[in-house]
Amino acid sequence: MELEIFAIALGALILATLIAVIWVGMRVGDLLQRHENLPETVTQVLERKHLEMLKDLNDGLNTLADRVGANLGDNSERLRNTVSQDLKQTRDAMLVLQLSQTEELSANRETTAQRLANLATELQGKQDALRAELLTRVLERLGEQGRANQELIQNTLHAITQQLSGSIEGLTRTTDTRLEQISGKVNERLEEGFKKTNETFTSVMTRLATIDEAQRKIDGLTTNMVSLQQLLGDKRARGAFGEVQLEGLVRNLLPPSAFEFQYTLPNGHRADCMLLLPDPTGLVAVDAKFPLENYHRMFDDALAEGDRGVAVRQFRIDLRKHVTDIAERYIVAGETSDGAVMFVPAEAVFAEIHAHHGEVVDYAMQRHVWIVSPTTMMAVLNTARAVIKDVETRRQVHIIKDELSKLGKEFGRFDQRMRKLAEHIRQAHQDAEDVRVTSDKISRRFLQIERVELDVPAGGTVLPPGAVEVQGEDASADGSPPVQPLHIGHTG
Repeated sequence: MELEIFAIALGALILATLIAVIWVGMRVGDLLQRHENLPETVTQVLERKHLEMLKDLNDGLNTLADRVGANLGDNSERLRNTVSQDLKQTRDAMLVLQLSQTEELSANRETTAQRLANLATELQGKQDALRAELLTRVLERLGEQGRANQELIQNTLHAITQQLSGSIEGLTRTTDTRLEQISGKVNERLEEGFKKTNETFTSVMTRLATIDEAQRKIDGLTTNMVSLQQLLGDKRARGAFGEVQLEGLVRNLLPPSAFEFQYTLPNGHRADCMLLLPDPTGLVAVDAKFPLENYHRMFDDALAEGDRGVAVRQFRIDLRKHVTDIAERYIVAGETSDGAVMFVPAEAVFAEIHAHHGEVVDYAMQRHVWIVSPTTMMAVLNTARAVIKDVETRRQVHIIKDELSKLGKEFGRFDQRMRKLAEHIRQAHQDAEDVRVTSDKISRRFLQIERVELDVPAGGTVLPPGAVEVQGEDASADGSPPVQPLHIGHTG
């Protein structure tokens, strides 16, 4: 503010000085013009005074400039010191604020991390509890289903055994009854002669042949039961039975391009069935062979309790070995998926594994081997079929879009043509309506002519007999030539 005032004062002083110099010069010029004959001394005196005045003015200006420079330097130094102090205070305040914000962020970060850790712990606990509850329910349901199937099989075998026993007992009673009757008849009819005895003996032999035939059928049924037991006991036959069951499930649920039986892997091993699923799943091997020898020994009633425990342990060992073999043979890095399927061809065995051998199930999960029964295999295959269908749909989605686009264009043409057809139909209907109106008018006029209901209008002209006068200028509503009223003139 002081500098501005000083600069204004300096400018005013310089302006006043210049005005004074100009005024003096003008006065001197006027004097020179008025007194051209003044001595030369006056001119020199004036010039000297002019020079002294200019010198004083120059000295004053230099002094003023020095004073202004000194004031400007002092003000600049003072301003620099003030700005430096303000910047230092601001920097200190910013450091303090940054430190406080850093401390608050650290505290908030620790609090947030603690909360997230607590939430993660709670979620993990809830997830573990939910998983345990779900596994417990699944195992209970599978156990109940296995027990129900086992009871059903036992009840069926018991019913068949009772039916066979009842049939044999009934046949035996019938035979005894008939033999008693035959013996009574023989005793009663001994007097009837040798012929009757031979006939009775022939009848007895026929009955005995029937009994022998029934006995042979019973022996054949027993042989078939033993053969079935041998089939289920032999490892190759049991493997073939599992493969047949697996093949039936796969062929019924998947398209032919989604599987291949007896698929040979690059490591030389051959899988019973290979599911050819789309990426990222890829190839999934399914093994249908399963060790059942120790499983049958576990439920053998004639086996001692100690031997039964050995059979249980051996069955567990067989399961672990079978899981290991599947993982090593049918999971090939870069060729198949990261898992394989172990197919158990019996629901009862599947229920036994999940109910009493949970550690084997966990071991199979660790080795990426999925244990399935016929029922769960159906669910797996249905899921695979849905995935294949979804992939095929996505693969063909551009074709579907193109077809829909073409269909939209065709529908646009159809809509335009339908509108044109509707317009033509409307116009034809309008034309038909106009023709009908005209036809009605003509028909009414003909009726009036036939009934001779035509009178001469007032002021009309009398025509000769047979003459017809056409009058009226009204046109029909359809724009056709108007139907003129006819008037028949009469004379006399």
